[in-house]
Amino acid sequence: MKTTSIVQIKKELQHLNNDELIDLCLRLTRFKKENKSLLTYLLFEAHDEAQYIASVKESLNQEFQSINTDSYFYIKKSVRKILRQLKTYARYSLKKETEVELLLYFCAELNEISPNIHQNITLSNLYERQIIALEKKITTLHEDLQFDFRSQIEALRDFN
Repeated sequence: MKTTSIVQIKKELQHLNNDELIDLCLRLTRFKKENKSLLTYLLFEAHDEAQYIASVKESLNQEFQSINTDSYFYIKKSVRKILRQLKTYARYSLKKETEVELLLYFCAELNEISPNIHQNITLSNLYERQIIALEKKITTLHEDLQFDFRSQIEALRDFN
């Protein structure tokens, strides 16, 4: 089966009535958890971005607490999983400020893991890549936000 383009899908959706659109949305949510999560964000959480960020941070906090710290292997697997989830949550929002705030929180929590992640090359490199990504994303934001976020990044760099 060949997948059609977004333009074709948009044109076809314009011909449907409200009930048919609702049925399509509900059917989409049944097939993939990510679709259901995105629809949940759009319907219930998009209007209050601060609350959304707080709930994501709480979810990430629980994930960080459940990390198996017996070896760096398990820490790496868990940290990558958490980062994947964070990127997904940030994609839902489409706001750069939200993504930057979540990445800052991720890096701060990463610094708190015991044993120290900077003793492992892979984890240390992952941390540095996130800091570099943060610096790039910050350049697209408003100047006041840039100043606030840069000071937080400097605090994370000094933590090493």
